[in-house]
Amino acid sequence: MINFSIIASAVMFCLNLFSFVCLFYRIDFLKKWRWVIAALLIVITILEAYYFLSFRRSGGSVFLLQAAASLVGVSFLLFFSSLLYFILRIPLHVIHFSESRRRALKSILDITILIAAFSWIFKGFVGGFSKPIKRSVEVKIKNLKAPLSIAQITDVHIGKVLGLDFMREVVRLTNELDADIVVITGDLVDLAPKYAKEKLEPLRDLKSRFGVYYVLGNHEYFNGDVEKVIKLIQDFGIKVLENESVVVDGKINLAGIYDLRGDSFGYFKPNIKKALKNTNKNLPTVLLSHQPKVVRRISDEDNVDLIVSGHTHGGQIFPFGLFVLIDQPYLYGLYQHSQKTQIFVSSGTGYWGPPLRVLAPSEIVKLELKRKEE
Repeated sequence: MINFSIIASAVMFCLNLFSFVCLFYRIDFLKKWRWVIAALLIVITILEAYYFLSFRRSGGSVFLLQAAASLVGVSFLLFFSSLLYFILRIPLHVIHFSESRRRALKSILDITILIAAFSWIFKGFVGGFSKPIKRSVEVKIKNLKAPLSIAQITDVHIGKVLGLDFMREVVRLTNELDADIVVITGDLVDLAPKYAKEKLEPLRDLKSRFGVYYVLGNHEYFNGDVEKVIKLIQDFGIKVLENESVVVDGKINLAGIYDLRGDSFGYFKPNIKKALKNTNKNLPTVLLSHQPKVVRRISDEDNVDLIVSGHTHGGQIFPFGLFVLIDQPYLYGLYQHSQKTQIFVSSGTGYWGPPLRVLAPSEIVKLELKRKEE
């Protein structure tokens, strides 16, 4: 945790330094304020370091933590604005202009990039503080006997900031979808189980015709005893799928695995073969896996018709999704992975870190499974 905090803080320092040198220092009408801005960016960097050192520790000011987390998002967006500004300034130096025209074009660029940057930041906060949207996605599956609906909750990240009230709202919105089953595909909590219990109480009120099912996400490994997390979820009447499968209403096999992070931790490791071992071969199979890159571990012989995942947050803050795609093969939405297997990736229900979302809204999705005709 200390190593992560040091590395993350160093990254934020570099981003803020780049923003100062390549944006704020270059804007002529900010000349008088350059060192005030520099001092402000130093303070921001210190608060960001505080965030990375504190977000998994108990106690402390929730307001200060959320403010510091917000600054991480602001720095990220300022960095990309600065990078864009740096690129757009190149023609001013490469193409021959008269000095007066060059100054005029630079002034227009300076004003435009600042308006764009702060509009981007404003849009991010609006998206971050908006309640999750509800949406439906139709998925056609071969050999499905009758339609079945699945409401997916994922990446809620209940913790110091998102707490009891947010969990209540998530449960209310999910119940409004009136789904046959509800699945929670990991990263439900960002707290140790003893601190999370009270904030998760609304889970008792989740309604579905054929049950509520849960699989671990990577954050459950970071926040204390995984076994206690599982026990806590089970105490709310939720079925935890631990490398196993169940038959739902005689229509589908619903399988779930431990998160792929278990391999690096050395316990609660995912085992796809075990999860699929007892499936009914005459029924379609839906696999719950927190991370989309599970597709790299399955083949058509595994007989998985649909994978339901989260983890990516849809990038959360555009264009961060470009970096997510370095690690994950799919970012957001429904994909045909192979001739046999489809995968759906949700953008998540809460947020992690900065309370900002750009082009990746919080959501609760109702997957409408329907028979695909031959």
